[in-house]
Amino acid sequence: MRPLAPTRARKLLAAMRGRPLIVVGDVMLDEFVWGKVARISPEAPVPVVEVSRESRHVGGAGNVARNVRALRGDALLLGVVGRDAAAQRIREELEISGVRSALVNADDGRPTTVKTRIIAHQQQIVRTDRERAEPVSRAIEDELLAHIVEALPRAGGVVVSDYQKGVITPRLMRAIVAAARRRHVPLLVDPKVRHFALYRHATVVTPNQAEAEQAAGMRIRDEDDLVAAGQKLLKLLACEALLVTRGEQGMSLFCRGQRPAHVAAFAREVYDVTGAGDTVIATLALALAAGARIPDAAVLANCAAGVVVGKLGTATASQDEVLAAVEEVAAR
Repeated sequence: MRPLAPTRARKLLAAMRGRPLIVVGDVMLDEFVWGKVARISPEAPVPVVEVSRESRHVGGAGNVARNVRALRGDALLLGVVGRDAAAQRIREELEISGVRSALVNADDGRPTTVKTRIIAHQQQIVRTDRERAEPVSRAIEDELLAHIVEALPRAGGVVVSDYQKGVITPRLMRAIVAAARRRHVPLLVDPKVRHFALYRHATVVTPNQAEAEQAAGMRIRDEDDLVAAGQKLLKLLACEALLVTRGEQGMSLFCRGQRPAHVAAFAREVYDVTGAGDTVIATLALALAAGARIPDAAVLANCAAGVVVGKLGTATASQDEVLAAVEEVAAR
């Protein structure tokens, strides 16, 4: 796929400003504990991390919404949180980021999902998860659907961020697909393999290569395998496009009725891939809401992902950073 011309990218980025998107899915708090290792524990053969600092960021669907705002779009975040300190921290972070939210309080006993990563010398040592991932109640589904129906007439697109933590249920997903199709609003899904059948008739689905392999039931060892898997999933999902993210190998785009197209990865250096998929789908959705063709939106999303993997922790990309990346690629 050809690089995006900087003049086209500037126009597209300008058109993305203020575009309203609905982001619905699993909201979580990403905690990072930073330190260094100088010795091994005498209690067990594990490193002792001497903590120097800690940071917390909104993750999951919340990070998609943060990426939309970083790109100067308007994000309405819908999700579920517990009645706990982590939920309060999420609300505070969203307010600081300028993300509008309608977070539903979970049933008693269901905590906010919290992922804690311990990092030493720029290397993740271990991750701990605190969560309950069973499907949310029908009452919570109804509340989320009411918010979606109210916001959809003004939305330029809907993003479903499915981390398989219980928010994206079959009933909720079917209702989102039907509502988006009635309104002719682009619907983009960051998927989980177990739920693939639920995403039929979405506009774009964005699995990574491992997810594409599992969903297609075949190993991807070369380009022929990739094309076969992509075409199989495109038919299975009956979607307009499938964008397979492939890490250092870039992305591969499958559009209905067109030949597959491959986008080379853009990244000066890769420090942390945490949240890169969130950046991809946020950029893609905002570009489509601004009137971009899917191939142009994919190239722009690839550049945005290249920016965030060069940062540590759950990160976002600004319009200026994305434009600089586009210009760098065009100059090569």
